[in-house]
Amino acid sequence: MSNLELLANVLEYIEQHITEDIHTDDIASACYCSRSSLEKIFRFVYRISVRYYLIRRRMSKAAKALVEEPQLSILDIALNYGYSSNEAFSRAFRQVWNELPSEFRENKRTSELFPRMMPSLEQGDDLMHTTTKFDISNLYDLFQERYDCCFIVADIKSLIPINEISRKAGDLAILESLNRVQSVAEEEDLVFRIGGDEFTILTNSSDETNAREKLERLLSLNGKTITFEGKEIPLSLYGCIVKLDKKTTGYHELFTDLRDAIINCKYSQSEPAPNWEK
Repeated sequence: MSNLELLANVLEYIEQHITEDIHTDDIASACYCSRSSLEKIFRFVYRISVRYYLIRRRMSKAAKALVEEPQLSILDIALNYGYSSNEAFSRAFRQVWNELPSEFRENKRTSELFPRMMPSLEQGDDLMHTTTKFDISNLYDLFQERYDCCFIVADIKSLIPINEISRKAGDLAILESLNRVQSVAEEEDLVFRIGGDEFTILTNSSDETNAREKLERLLSLNGKTITFEGKEIPLSLYGCIVKLDKKTTGYHELFTDLRDAIINCKYSQSEPAPNWEK
């Protein structure tokens, strides 16, 4: 099983069992991998632990219920998401939202219904601690809401030769690629990774012209170098626009469609590898 398939399985399983009493061990077992392997891959791509993702995902859905289903008591919502008491639910909710469920319901925070994590990305940051512009727990809901919006997918050209120089050089290339993708994304765009060196922007528009402009800005950076131990290494990306025009049935379908688009993009934009010995 590839890392991409594993991540899709994990995210899919959590969505299907979000109201049940599941734990990281249960998720690892259901996805046929060890807990340690699951945590390592999940943290590498999404920065947070599986357990914390599960909590944030539950609290995102609970927050929507608090606002959109006023007929339900807070205890009803707590029970729906696996908490046996108001106290336990309130502790978890406050950990994510920094306020109690009763305060959240009273404030009716419908304008921003997802907790966000937006740390800065510095070149010196450890790649294991890079993250997406939006909290990963937003993904599933936004996939459903933006089914007719444009995706911009990108992948690094000739990463293997960079890794052959040094694995640290490869990590630097991945981080710089993520920074480039982030730099062309607008405030309401969702930037996320679907694999080790594959990046996606989910735009907030169905306008392909707008997506094309962002892609052109991204590809205009091709050939610019990264510096590793005094060596200038040209870095370029493949890139294309994907529009699904349908609601996805799950992560597997979405990730497969995006991966297929990246593969086709590589074939259509293939060119000789740069000469780094000059």
